[in-house]
Formats: sequence, structure tokens, C-alpha cells
Amino acid sequence: MARTVKIPATKYPVERFTLDNGLRVVLAPDRSAPVIGVAVVYDVGIRSEPEGRTGFAHLFEHLMFQGSENLEKLAHFRHVQGAGGSFNGSTHLDYTDYFETLPSNALERALFLEADRMRGPRLTEENLRNQVDVVKEEIRVNVLNRPYGGFPWLKLPPVMFDTFPNAHDGYGSFVDLESATVADAAEFFQRYYACGNAVLAVAGDLDVSAATELIERHFGDVPARPAPTLPDFAEPDLTAERRESYTDRLAPLPAVAAAWRVPDPINDFAAYLPYVVLAEVLTDGDASRLVERLVLRDRTVTSIGGYLGFMGEPFEVRDPTALLLQAHLPPGGDVDKVLRTVDEELDRLAADGLTPGELARTQARMATHLLRDTDAVLGRALEMAVLEQQRGEPGLLNELPRLVAEVTEEQVRVAAATLRPQRRASVEVIAGGAK
Repeated sequence: MARTVKIPATKYPVERFTLDNGLRVVLAPDRSAPVIGVAVVYDVGIRSEPEGRTGFAHLFEHLMFQGSENLEKLAHFRHVQGAGGSFNGSTHLDYTDYFETLPSNALERALFLEADRMRGPRLTEENLRNQVDVVKEEIRVNVLNRPYGGFPWLKLPPVMFDTFPNAHDGYGSFVDLESATVADAAEFFQRYYACGNAVLAVAGDLDVSAATELIERHFGDVPARPAPTLPDFAEPDLTAERRESYTDRLAPLPAVAAAWRVPDPINDFAAYLPYVVLAEVLTDGDASRLVERLVLRDRTVTSIGGYLGFMGEPFEVRDPTALLLQAHLPPGGDVDKVLRTVDEELDRLAADGLTPGELARTQARMATHLLRDTDAVLGRALEMAVLEQQRGEPGLLNELPRLVAEVTEEQVRVAAATLRPQRRASVEVIAGGAK
């Protein structure tokens, strides 16, 4: 008989409202510690950038830290750190976020800073050229001069997908980055960095009425601009296997990544969830299917991992997305054998189902990770902002551990049965750095 895993629930309160200029706001009060997390998420990411401007979403994230309407360059850094806080920003497939963690008495400072750059960053020729150079150096460090650089998040999408939004290099080509102009940056800001395209979330030690007043004071007069129409990301599923390989001159060992399309994570969430669980059943911990078989028993790989989405964000991504497996092999490893073994294990899972306790153990670990990730106020603010933006459901954060625990063995088995070789895209890394 299948075991049902009991998962503790979170009950973080959620307040939502929209300003007259279209900015959506999520507040999650928690008076347990005098700290706040502030997140502003814009509905623009790698998939939204136009052809000929690869890497522009990430470049623009850098430009948002180069001063704003009332603040000189580096002032944002100084004001946050001077209050004892920390900050950053990041670019994803479907959104770009900016965030701070601060003592709760510095809430107004954080709101002023974010509102000021929402009105307009300092888009100068000097700032643009400087940040193009910074991004190029980041690409050198993280991709071009690092073993397995861009594997698989940059290398696998062009194998699996055909359309520009899904297949292009999100870090950007040097040619595209160098040809960017201040006018391009201004147009990008005007189009995507609109109030109607953003969500502000604040979690932690706040009074809802006082925080609401501060938000209206600082963001209420930001000029209203509507959200742009999202590009069409739709793309048909694969009907025949796709495989490619490339030599990595720095990689000491061979590697392989494989991916299969999964249901729409927003509009078909019930069908999508079993794949999130399946990835963990296959690869989470020494007792998982593929770790036990490939790493511990056959020793055909030295490590293997599985996750949903090319950036590993199962609940922060739109369709199309995929379930990914990636593995590193020992010297002289056989990629064909590894992929055949994965197919065998998927067939076995689809035919025989799960072993007693296997699903409950996996779900308990997943719930632990979900609860841990939103325990800190910043993690909560970021997650709620994206859930509001993509689904209009920031409170789903409280439900995710329970929903994961309600996935059944039959749903996982059926999901495994869809991961057929003819629906698979894979990319092999040939080790060019082996001694």
C-alpha cells in the first residue's frame, strides 16, 4: 500500500493590491525578526530579447545598477550597504529580478531606491560601454574559459528548440553586445521596464498599512506604462531524437545532458507537477534510481542530476520547458551506454512503478527544500513576486509542499512513460582537457 507523506504547511499571510499606474504589489508580513526582503520582478527575460540583441536582458540588468534618476553611479550600493543590507539582481529565462535584504527600519530606503530606477536608469554611452565590457568578461570567466562553461543551459536549448526565443544564446554574442546603442537600451527600458510589467514584493517585519502608504508615496507617481505583449514562445514537441556533441578544450571528463519536453507549467500545472517529482525520484540522493544504478552500481557516470527547466527553476518558468538530466562520465566513458541505461530505468519505472516508500521519501525531501528556500524573507519575497507575475497566485507558495506531496505513484509512472528516446534532445561534451 502506498504511504502518504504528511507535510507541514506554511501559512504566510499574503496581501495583494495594484497601484493606479499598474504596478502589482504583494506584502507578506512576518514579525518574527526585524528584517525585510524587497524584490522587484520585471516580466522580461532571455526569451523576450529581440533578434540581433542576444544577451540584452542580462546587459540591461547590469545597467540598472549604474545610477538612476536621482542617484549617481554606485549610490544604490552605498545606501543599501550603509543600512546593513545586501542586494543583487539576476536574469532568468522569463523574468529579471532586483532585490535587497535590509533591517526593517530601512524599508523606505529600499522602496525609494527601487522606485527611482523604475523611473529611469542612467543610460549613458559611458555606462553602456563599461557594462558591455563587464558582461563580456563575465562570459569569458563563466563560459569561454571554464570547463563545462554554459553546459547544459546554453548548449542544449539550440539542440532541442528551433525558434529564436527558445534556442538563442542568452549570455549574448560579443558582436551583438558591442553593437548595442544607448537608443537600444532606452527602447528596451521603455518597452519592458513599465509599471504594468512589474511586481513589487515585500516580506518580513512590516506593518501592512504603513508599508502600503510608503509604497504609494514612492511608486505611485512613477509614470504609467502598460505591459507589452509577450512574444510567442510556442514550439512543437520533438518527433525524432536529436543529438549533438562538441569538444570542450578545458573539460577533463566527458559529460552528457538530455532533455524531454514536459506539460505547460502554468496552464497545465496538475499534469506538470508529476515531472517535478519524477526528476527527484530519478536523481535525488544515493537511494534514487539513476544514482543507485549509474553511479553506485554500474559506475558508468561519476555524478548525475535531474531538474525541471534549463535554469533549474521548476515553479518560475513558462512553457516550453523540459525535464533535464546531466551526468559526468569517467575517462573514456560511453555516452551511448549511459543513455541506454537511462531508457532502461525509465521503462522499468513506467512498467513496474515505485518501490515501497520511494515516493514518500522523495516527497519529504522535496518539501524540506521548498520550506527551507522560503524560510528567509528574501526567498519568500522573490518567490511570491514571480508567482504573482506568472500566475496571479503568490499564495501558491504556501501550497507547493502539499501539492508535491499529493502527487501519486501512478502519476509519476505515467510521466516516466512519456520520456521516450524519440522525444529526447541530448548534447555530449567531448573532453578536450583530459591528460
